[in-house]
Amino acid sequence: MEKDWELIYSAEKPYQAELVKQMLENNKVNAVLINKQDSSYQTFGNAEVYVNLSNKERALQLIKDSDIE
Repeated sequence: MEKDWELIYSAEKPYQAELVKQMLENNKVNAVLINKQDSSYQTFGNAEVYVNLSNKERALQLIKDSDIE
């Protein structure tokens, strides 16, 4: 991951991370989703959402205020 990007959300189910990413982008926060699940055994690893450090606080507040778990 590039410098100045930080993990702000991690989920075992990739669709949850995708929902967070889409919600952030709908609120003008650039986000990147990285799926670290094993392609053979989708029970190992997480899907992770990263944002730039300059958007970290706003992104965390948006996640907190959302109903995404």
